[in-house]
Amino acid sequence: MSTSKLPHSDNIEMAGPWVTEEDIAIVTDMLRNGWYGKDAYQYVETFEKEFAQWHGRKYALMTPNCTTSIHLLLDGLGITDGDEVIVPECTWVASAAPVVYQRARPVFADIDPETWCICPQSVKQKITDKTKAVIAVDLYGNMPGMDALKKVCDDAGIYLIEDAAEALGSKLNGVRAGKFGVGSVFSFHRTKTITTGEGGCLLLDDDTLFERCKFLRDHGRAPGTYFNTEVTFKYMPSNLQASLAYAQFKRIDELVDRKRWIWKEFEKQLADVGDIQINPEPEGVYNSVWAPAVVFGKSHGIQKQDILDGLTALGVPARPFFYPLSFLPAFSEYASDNAEKNAPISYDISERAIHLPCAFTLTQEQIKHYSDCIKKVIGA
Repeated sequence: MSTSKLPHSDNIEMAGPWVTEEDIAIVTDMLRNGWYGKDAYQYVETFEKEFAQWHGRKYALMTPNCTTSIHLLLDGLGITDGDEVIVPECTWVASAAPVVYQRARPVFADIDPETWCICPQSVKQKITDKTKAVIAVDLYGNMPGMDALKKVCDDAGIYLIEDAAEALGSKLNGVRAGKFGVGSVFSFHRTKTITTGEGGCLLLDDDTLFERCKFLRDHGRAPGTYFNTEVTFKYMPSNLQASLAYAQFKRIDELVDRKRWIWKEFEKQLADVGDIQINPEPEGVYNSVWAPAVVFGKSHGIQKQDILDGLTALGVPARPFFYPLSFLPAFSEYASDNAEKNAPISYDISERAIHLPCAFTLTQEQIKHYSDCIKKVIGA
């Protein structure tokens, strides 16, 4: 358990960070000293180097947020008009939005009923001669079947991309989330395990791809010059963002430990409720559980909106499990006429599941109270 002072809130919060005086001291150092000369990007460069090394990657490129990291990678890979990128049905919109930015087409694959992550068999069925990549999302910290996904992608000659935004600290067979695929991305949003308020990072191993993405990140200019050879993006991070990222990352073990403690407390408090599924940790997986989620079995005869309404009526916050992307109006243009039939597991699980609170402020008493509210709503 942590030795740092935990944040406190009298209210049950859905999500939020854990910032200590040590973190504040490092950010203060940046504010006092990190503006000129070699120190202007000192924290960016230090964080990138240590973050990459921790994940066993050669390179890291910090960005303003995880969405820009995905966009940077897709553009760096040359994915563009007419291409297809396979994404999981159940994930946050940011996993798929950059595909549309590139004028490519997102193709929605079903999820695995145990991991809630993209299903390799469904991916295989979705591949066409236009498919260029698969984005595998480590949903809520859970890990997908990476070996099977890699084989599918290798056999088809397409890229595997890992969206590890929610899985900082997770492992699969001893390999950290963020090490899989041609590139991987992370989020440092206010709600994530480490925070910079907003923020993201792209991890890479390929030298040429790294140089291309680095070039694309800063207005397409030759290194150290103001001579621009292409119109690209402005996806540079600030030294201020990076100072907090570096401070938080120094505490990664205690942050992940606290996330796992929250998950285990919910498991304990809900242990007497039958026919539910909380984030899995199968053999070979170490789950950092960015956020616990719970799927209510069909025997409960209840849908997520009923649960959300009931929890709200009891005065606690409530958040749904991710909706299938093909169900959202934002992606209606890309959804097939038989979207639910093509992804039955995604539609079924999403309709019976909710996202549990994951804020670092949660206490044992608050987790018990929230669990008791769930039991009251479902009549357990």
